[in-house]
Amino acid sequence: MQVSITVNGQPRTDEVEPRLLLAHYLREVRGLTATNIGCDTTSCGACTVVVDGLTVKSCTVLAVQTDGGQVTTLEGLAGPDGELHPVQRAFREEHGLQCGFCTPGMVMAAIGVLADNPDPSDREVREGLEGNLCRCTGYHNIVRAVQAAAKAGPAAGQVPQAQEVQA
Repeated sequence: MQVSITVNGQPRTDEVEPRLLLAHYLREVRGLTATNIGCDTTSCGACTVVVDGLTVKSCTVLAVQTDGGQVTTLEGLAGPDGELHPVQRAFREEHGLQCGFCTPGMVMAAIGVLADNPDPSDREVREGLEGNLCRCTGYHNIVRAVQAAAKAGPAAGQVPQAQEVQA
């Protein structure tokens, strides 16, 4: 089956199996390995990406379900000059990275939290990130990073528009 999906601003049509999960499509077909697969059951959130403005766990979305859509992964957040997205910068500055396995999903989920609520409380950040697990249990710094990113303004809750990212 053919799918036409714009990922990080790069439109492309690929032949895929109808049962191919979006997470596997991103990693194996598009070569974008920041989207981690931790559980295959939507329990951990390591595979979180943004599809048409909404955060989704790509391990339970079929690639064909995003046909004609816009997908943004962690690789698509930094500007063409390498400038980090406000959420990426906040994660680095507030030490929200831990071992890094959950980080791509946490960053993408944080963007969703900030899109829904640009000034969340500590509790609202924790509730918004439910479903994204940090096995290092570094939640305190992650929550602090999301609140620091919120200070950057509305850009923290947005994904960049149509920018090209090389795999």
